[in-house]
Amino acid sequence: MQLSDFAGFPNLVAMFLDRAGHRGDSPFLWAKKQGAWASISWAEAARQVCVLAESLRMLGLNPGDRVALVSENRPEWCIADHAIMAAGLVTVPTYITNTERDHLHILENSGARAVIVSTAKLSQPLLPAALSAPGVEHVIGMEPLRQMQAGKLAFHDWSALTEGDGAAARRAVDARMAGVGRNDLACIIYTSGTGGSPRGVRLHHGSILCNVEGAAFILAEDLGWGEEVFLSFLPLSHAYEHTGGQYLPIGMGAQIYYSEGLEKLASNIEEVRPTLMVVVPRLFEVLRTRIMKQVEKQGKVANYLMDRALGIGGRKAAGKGRIVDLPMSLILDRTLRPKIKARFGGRMKAMVSGGAPLNPDVGVFFDAMGLTMLQGYGQTEAGPVISCNRPRAGIGMNTVGPPMKGVELKIAEDGEILVRGELVMHGYWQNEAETARAIPKEGPNAGWLHTGDIGHLDSKGRIVITDRKKDMIVNDKGDNVSPQKIEGMLTLQPEILQAMVSGDKRPYIVGLIVPDPEWALEWARAQGETFDFRALQDLPAFRNAVRAAVDRVNKELSVIEKVRQFAFADEAFSIDNEEMTPSLKIRRHKIRERYGARVDALYKA
Repeated sequence: MQLSDFAGFPNLVAMFLDRAGHRGDSPFLWAKKQGAWASISWAEAARQVCVLAESLRMLGLNPGDRVALVSENRPEWCIADHAIMAAGLVTVPTYITNTERDHLHILENSGARAVIVSTAKLSQPLLPAALSAPGVEHVIGMEPLRQMQAGKLAFHDWSALTEGDGAAARRAVDARMAGVGRNDLACIIYTSGTGGSPRGVRLHHGSILCNVEGAAFILAEDLGWGEEVFLSFLPLSHAYEHTGGQYLPIGMGAQIYYSEGLEKLASNIEEVRPTLMVVVPRLFEVLRTRIMKQVEKQGKVANYLMDRALGIGGRKAAGKGRIVDLPMSLILDRTLRPKIKARFGGRMKAMVSGGAPLNPDVGVFFDAMGLTMLQGYGQTEAGPVISCNRPRAGIGMNTVGPPMKGVELKIAEDGEILVRGELVMHGYWQNEAETARAIPKEGPNAGWLHTGDIGHLDSKGRIVITDRKKDMIVNDKGDNVSPQKIEGMLTLQPEILQAMVSGDKRPYIVGLIVPDPEWALEWARAQGETFDFRALQDLPAFRNAVRAAVDRVNKELSVIEKVRQFAFADEAFSIDNEEMTPSLKIRRHKIRERYGARVDALYKA
């Protein structure tokens, strides 16, 4: 595939079918079955898409009807997504971690008439919501489901709906797609709700195609374009993975492997040997910590090499690289770096970080290890990618790169980043008030997407994000403080797993901290204490050890940023306790609801 092959696609289905026509019987979608990787070819995937599309129409679904998709990452997700659109319908991706209440909100708000769900386990919170939602009539199970005794819902088996000759179905799909353009609605993706109820973002075909074309341009120009292999790990219901982990590889004619989950991600990477992968910063932070701990256990030589690599990487990132570092860098290329690269499969061209700010120290670490990390920036409302670092232009660890091809960007007077172009959503589903706030129709910035992020452009035209406008802490003296910067520095300390800082309209910054369990276990053993995570937090010596980590961070912060007091959280922030989104960002409003009194008490201490 070449860049010229991207020109003129009217919709996402057309791009997929074009790529399937070129790739034919070549492997496309991979998943683990009975312990071994098995693939579905491009031709077979196209057949299933077209047959399923016609089956959906036979159920009585009409053009524009919404179909909710609830599934873990697997080949059927990709097939279902395309089949829904090929039927002239609209995909509504939904997180597998949603509660019954979450599902009900999305089903009611979207007006979905059908749901596709992968497993009986995932159907447990979904089916009661489907029964309560007035519009839902059909339930399609990728695997056998326990059918509820309810006349309202008609149950259908995936295998039956995907059986049959694809030739006639393909002709029907081609005829239908000829009338679907880039401006037509493709999907409604509900934001993960860091600050409240999710809103449905209306993304049209052109929004995602614009993203894919811009990203492919960077990869082709800066990294070279060959037989690419993607490993899909982040939830496909998240816009970042939906575009970057599904439609980008499809546009590039690449193979997609579906990870078995976080616990097996490291082994999956070594088995699959991906060339490209999109990941969120939190995962990079975890991988960095694990690698450093493993190297620490390998003795003085390994630690010496690590220190030298980090020193060289730090100077390079600061623009102070030295010629005298070259001999040591060559030694690292033959010793430490190949071992680290092997853990990532040995042929990784780039790992793209997005979804949340990346701490520059993490970026420096992976660059020092010889791995290319590109930090991007965007949001669901923009398809979602707005910018990405360019290796050819020099990767600034404090930046998220220049705007991608086809993206107009400007900085408002208050520092907010504004975006315009085909990538911008058509608005929120059934929410004109929020749409008008996000994309005003009047005023000097009419027609521009107001991202809610604060930032500026550096001398090379790269975007520097300083914080979320709504998350910015303004202390009682009117000073602005970036919570994400402080939290990122805290969580790089080996003693600290997670952190959230507060201080709005207050005299100083305080923190809520989750100690790192592995570090806590080692500390308890060294002190001769019984390991009880909650009990340890009451010990003055344990608190002092964490205080030392906070003090190390404070040395690098300004007076107004220093964390003066902190309290411990009862448990880790997680998706299960609703204190993290599925894309691993902390949900501040949920954490404040639970720990507000504890945080307020820090100002009385």
